[in-house]
Amino acid sequence: MVNNWKAAFSRVKSALMRRGRSEHDADDLLQEAWVRLACYEREQPVHQPEAFLMRAALNLSIDSHRRRLSQGEEVQLEDEVLIDGTPSAEAVLLGKERVARLGVCLGRLNGKTRDIFLAHRVDGLNYTEIARSHGISANAVERHVAKATLLLTCWMEGW
Repeated sequence: MVNNWKAAFSRVKSALMRRGRSEHDADDLLQEAWVRLACYEREQPVHQPEAFLMRAALNLSIDSHRRRLSQGEEVQLEDEVLIDGTPSAEAVLLGKERVARLGVCLGRLNGKTRDIFLAHRVDGLNYTEIARSHGISANAVERHVAKATLLLTCWMEGW
């Protein structure tokens, strides 16, 4: 029985390493999967424990990968892990270019449409509040916002 588990552990660890995990990470994931199997077996029987172990380990590996992607890059310094959540230099540059392009497009809108659009999208005012402050109907406000949105969308397409 012990040899069967050693073989099963070896197969699961190999599967994790084929998916790009280091030996150390594969060991950690295998141990966590084993704990999950043991906890699950307390409440109900597991008919195929090796398959359960494999699926649990692979799911843990996927979860770990997704967590790393959403939290930023990790840099391990001995026992400390630093996470860099700042955007890359390329992302910052592209963001600045998009903002500059948006500024140009906003400058091309007529003053009233620009003011109404910014009041709605930036200041968060609803159509009724904007209509009251500009002395126009809520339908007219809606048309101004729609016009600005269409022009901005066309102008920013591809950026």
